Amino acid sequence: MDDDAALGAELAAMLAGARRRAVRDGDRQIDTAHLLHSLLEHDPQCRAAVGGPQRLARLFGYLVQRSIGYGLRWQSSVEDSGAIAVVPAPAGPAVRDARDAPGWSPAAAAAMAAAREHARRRGGSRVAGTDLLAALTEDPGSRAVEVLERAGIPARDLNTRILDARLETGTEEYAGDSGASC
Repeated sequence: MDDDAALGAELAAMLAGARRRAVRDGDRQIDTAHLLHSLLEHDPQCRAAVGGPQRLARLFGYLVQRSIGYGLRWQSSVEDSGAIAVVPAPAGPAVRDARDAPGWSPAAAAAMAAAREHARRRGGSRVAGTDLLAALTEDPGSRAVEVLERAGIPARDLNTRILDARLETGTEEYAGDSGASC
């Protein structure tokens, strides 16, 4: 799968949002919490997978607090949950051209690779937002999982809901997916 074609315009816009958030927050890298925040802002299927308005409000509250509260401790550290050993160079159309953009944390790079694998396994030509959301929930040591858990959303349960919904539809797409991918 060609990287640019596999990501598509929707995912490129989401990644650009994650990059802007990392730069604005003064973070050295795009981490999984940046990806989660931007993904939820851009993808209605991912918001639906997370749950109702109260769950989303609580989750967005924690994501916003990361830059003013508990997330400050993240600014001086690399998110490395052990997913991969080195920090790769930025990839994808939204990050590749930005000279001062932060690179990927190892966990975020691993989540992007896992999202591509999810898309490949379901026979998709592009990575869908739910592919990335499922990938973000798979690494128990990631910042995205930490934020989900603090918001009272068990990452393992969310991952199971996403995968079960894909199996129920027979297409491995999230139920209610309008065909839009992220």
